[in-house]
Amino acid sequence: MTQKTSKKNLPALVPPVEDTSEVNKRIPLLMPLLRTLQTYHRHQVVGLRNLPKSGPYILVTNHSLATYDILLLFGAIYQNSRRVVRPLVDRAFWRVPYLGNIMNFFGSVQGSHDSAKQLLSDGNIVAVAPGGMQEALRTSDERYQVRWRKRRGFARLAMEAQVPIILAACPRADDLFAIYPNFLTTLIYDKLRLPFPLARGIGLSIIPRPVKLVHYLSETMRPPKMDVNPEVNAKRLEAWHLKLTKRMQQLIGEAIAHEN
Repeated sequence: MTQKTSKKNLPALVPPVEDTSEVNKRIPLLMPLLRTLQTYHRHQVVGLRNLPKSGPYILVTNHSLATYDILLLFGAIYQNSRRVVRPLVDRAFWRVPYLGNIMNFFGSVQGSHDSAKQLLSDGNIVAVAPGGMQEALRTSDERYQVRWRKRRGFARLAMEAQVPIILAACPRADDLFAIYPNFLTTLIYDKLRLPFPLARGIGLSIIPRPVKLVHYLSETMRPPKMDVNPEVNAKRLEAWHLKLTKRMQQLIGEAIAHEN
């Protein structure tokens, strides 16, 4: 008997991944905006030499409400090496009219394990912010904390593809806005998976505060080997994920101490 498939059961459509050489032609269009924001936030990168000049790796960042702080890092990498970073982004952004098209245009990819593996196999830099919107919507009372407890996909990806991870922490990005607790933020995110924060920047406006932003990069972190035994892999993944999470929180702590 053939089972009838409803639209609700159909998998989400993920557009094919565009070749990075094509995206590279369009990045210069974005650079004037990024340079303006880099100037506004006096952006710096500590540890830029840690980044490989060639070959695939996964760039793992913390996730602020502003989000564009991550783009400043991508801009710095492009300025330093002319390498294009391909970020994996929450599919919810493609539900906003035209936003998905703009993100595709500049190289973003809908979050998909297969797309990420394809990009890595082609030698690309893949960027991930494991905390996603849940981390971005934290209140200011919870700033500088990563929320990766149940987010293991990036760690598994590194193990399967056998590519290194480099962590990038920008804790002061959490200070661009004051974010207040309210039930609507939680309700709308739980129901629609869309961000609806109660936040303010300069004064009562939504203009981000001119906070100095510095990205701190970790050493290269290499994943454990995959085993033929699934139980062994599960244990290795758990330990690898815990190591990454602890190192990121440590990196954030070191960054704050350095800036203070």
